Amino acid sequence: MDGSILALFLLATFIGGVVSGLAGFAFGLVVSGIWLHILTPLQVATLIVFYGIFVQAYSIFALRLSLVGRHVIPLIVGSVVGAPLGVWLLHFINPGYLRLAVGVMMIGYSLNGLLRPTLKAVPANVPVELGVGFLNGVLGGMTGLAGVFVTVWCNLRGWSKDTQRSVYQPVILASFAVSAISLAAGGALTAPTLKLYLYGVVPLLAGMFIGLKLYGHLNDATFRKVVLVLLLLSGLVLIVPELLWR
Repeated sequence: MDGSILALFLLATFIGGVVSGLAGFAFGLVVSGIWLHILTPLQVATLIVFYGIFVQAYSIFALRLSLVGRHVIPLIVGSVVGAPLGVWLLHFINPGYLRLAVGVMMIGYSLNGLLRPTLKAVPANVPVELGVGFLNGVLGGMTGLAGVFVTVWCNLRGWSKDTQRSVYQPVILASFAVSAISLAAGGALTAPTLKLYLYGVVPLLAGMFIGLKLYGHLNDATFRKVVLVLLLLSGLVLIVPELLWR
């Protein structure tokens, strides 16, 4: 890898770190726009997952005083159960149509939320949270979007920004951990990929540090808008390639 390509890789990693430090998710959304042009798809997937574990663990530690196990556990259990079903359903469902449907849903939800200044909190109990986690796992297994559904759910609950992140980030971490085991078992963590991973740790840390500092200056309403904008961008990333390729 020559110097200019490595510089692009490190720049994308830094920016991804800033965004993930700020919002607690969307690292893969940010970096893949550049990485897919300079790395193989397998390297991109592997780095996103293993950096994702680092990102989520770091942020969870930073927000450890806000952790709410009562909500996290059923969501993780549901996601772990739902993920294998999502992978299995890929054999029967056209992934292109699925990405379009999910993308349209995310765009609609985001636009609705951005146009409505207030949101009535949605009530829930353990069975509901298990169901949400299950759907999150199914969607993650089918699309690789391990935390989108649970992020939307936390947004609907009307929680503070710290509570939202302390719930959806452990769920995303659990999903990444399962994916990491599968990738490692399949031999995806090669020496060149590991070398790239080590190169990116410092810019990732620097970006996350800046992102968390920016996060500290956000109020709950602004944080909600940041999450909605990132969900909107995620939806566009899903549907635009599908529309262009048809």
